[in-house]
Parts: sequence; C-alpha cells; structure tokens
Amino acid sequence: MSAQAPGEAGTVGEAPPHGDGDRSRSPLPRFVTVTLGLAGLAIVLLVLRQVQDIAAPVFLALNLVIIVHPLQAWLVRLRVPRFLAAMATVLLVLVVLAAFFALTAWSIAELVLIMPGYANEIVQIVQDTGDWLATMGLTPGVLQHQLEALDASSVIAALAPLFSNATLVLTLLTTVVMAVFFVALDTISFPERLRSLTRQRPRFAVALTSFSAGVRRYWVVATVFGLIVAALDVAALQVIGVPLALVWGVLAFLTNYIPNVGFVIGLVPPALLALMDQGWAAAVWVVIAYSVLNFVIQSVIQPKFTGESVGVTPLVSFLSLLFWYWVLGWLGALLALPATLLLKALLVDADPRARWVNSLIASDLRTGAGLPVRAAPARRGREVVVRYGASTTMDA
Repeated sequence: MSAQAPGEAGTVGEAPPHGDGDRSRSPLPRFVTVTLGLAGLAIVLLVLRQVQDIAAPVFLALNLVIIVHPLQAWLVRLRVPRFLAAMATVLLVLVVLAAFFALTAWSIAELVLIMPGYANEIVQIVQDTGDWLATMGLTPGVLQHQLEALDASSVIAALAPLFSNATLVLTLLTTVVMAVFFVALDTISFPERLRSLTRQRPRFAVALTSFSAGVRRYWVVATVFGLIVAALDVAALQVIGVPLALVWGVLAFLTNYIPNVGFVIGLVPPALLALMDQGWAAAVWVVIAYSVLNFVIQSVIQPKFTGESVGVTPLVSFLSLLFWYWVLGWLGALLALPATLLLKALLVDADPRARWVNSLIASDLRTGAGLPVRAAPARRGREVVVRYGASTTMDA
C-alpha cells in the first residue's frame, strides 16, 4: 500500500481546493448559504433595474454578437486577422439593426398614409361603441363628465413620453452599437480565456458554452419561424382582403420575438383595420386565422426545433417575460428568454447541487444532461487517491 501524506490526498471524487471539483463542506449550513445567495441575487437584480437603460442595451449587444460569432470563427479559420474578423461581425450587426429600423419606419409610414381614409369608419365605430356602453350603464352624460375632467395640460403630460421616444430610441441605438463594438473586440481573445476557464472551472465553462449555443439557436429558430408565420399571415390577410397585408406581416415578424404576448400585439392592428374596412365578419376571420397559425406553428411545431435552446416550460417563459420586463424595462420583454437562460446557466447548470431545479422548470428533462456532474466512480477493489497534481492507486 502506497504512503499518503496527511492532508494531501482524498478519496475518489475529491479534488484540489481550487476549481470545480472542490467538495469540501461549507462552514455554514446549506439553507444559510442558499439564503445569502438569494439575497445577493436580489440585490444584483435591483441594481440592474436601476441601471436598466445601460444593462438592457449591453445584454442585447451581447446577444447580437453571440448570434453572428460563427461568422467570425469561420473567418479566423480562413486565416483572416482576428481584428478584421471581429469588425466583420460588427458590420453584420449594424446591417441587421439598420434593416430592423428600416422595416419599422416603412410600416409606420404606410399606416400613417392610409389611416386618414378611414376617418368616417372610425367615427362610426366610436358611435357604435358609445351606444353599446350606454346599454352597460355608461350613458353619454357619464362619458361627457369623465371627458370634462381632462384638460390640455393633462393630455400633453400623457403624450409627452411619446414625443421623447425618438430620443430614447437614438440613445438605445447608440449604446447598442458601442457595446457591440467593444464586445466584439473582447471576442478576439475569448478562445484563450475560455480554455483557461475550462482548466479552472470546467462546469462553469461548459455552462457558458451551452448558454451561447442555446441563445444562438433560440434567435435563429425564432427568426426562421417568425418569417414562416409572417408569410402565412400575409397570405391569410390577402385572402380575407385586409389592406396593408405586407405591413401586418412585418409587424407579425417583429413581434414574434416577444414570447407569449407578441402574438396578441401583432393581431390587434390588422383585426381593427379589418373591422373598419369590411366589418365584424372580416375581423373575426383575422382573429381565427392568426390564432390557428400561431397555435400550430409556434405552440406545436416550433418547440420541437428549439429543444434545449429555450429549455423552460411555458409557465416559466411567461413569468420570465413579466419578471425581466420589470427588471430591464420594455427591452426586457424582448430579452426575457435569453436572460432566463443566462440566469439558469450561472445558477443551475454550473452547480451540480442545483441541477435538480431542471426537474421543475425545464421543458425537456434532458436539458443540461451533457454537463459534467460528478467524477467517475472508482473500480471495485481499488481506490484512487488524488493528490494535488498527481494521483496514486492503493489496494482496498
């Protein structure tokens, strides 16, 4: 039997006091450690909420760089200088952002041009709505009394945030572009950093790698199925005869990125226009067509392709939408699932003791199954003694 110095070695599954393999017990009870961890997490989230105007654009920039990073890796394999490869990814992100804002501006312009032609229909709908409200006890006198409570100053105060949206969008765009540039510069040395992290914290490195792959798959699948849903919506609207079918298709594509409630946001405008243009029957057909297409494609087919990229149940997805909207503002609704995936990677996938949480929140129980959990057991009859830097076997 080989000698063993006191305090230098342990049995199978043990590792040096540095790295992911450290299994030494915490001096604090488990529930105290968890409570302190949750308290620290709450403080971090509150800080993020206070700096959401910075945190949300930076996280969006991180997502955009992750999406286009395969292009950078491909260029590096072609022996393109790393700096030029990183700048190519920045250029691609700028093209995507420009296309997004161009589509949005075109849609708004088309809607502004057509709406004056429906002035009479809007007045008639308002009158019909007033008659219906009267049957519910809201008489014209009551409505007039409520309207008299409004004055010019209150209306201007309510509309002021709308006029400041242009400044907010410009500030957001500037922050995103700058963050994309600096994140792309950091990716130049990221392979070496990841290799160093893998040696020191293998589970943490694998969790981050799985997060980036999952986020990339999520955005790609959401884009592909968004295009499919938009094309089918345009076809359905053209069959029904709703004006501006292409505009509503663009809206359906853009709102597809917002989980759960994006479908409703994309449905309301074409349904209202169908109501003004052709009446209630056309509006009902729009609602039916959108509901059927959304259910079949986004609720039945799309989850089979997302797989581990989303990795959470529909309830957790909806709660994450509300939660990240509270933390990161309106941009948090767009980044809800990627933010949840990052939180899950850091707190669940990287910690073998917390992997049981997947049983409660994962849409697929195989999510994270490829992550390392524990060391391989020793062979029967022999014990592996792991020293710091070397290993020795001893007969049992």
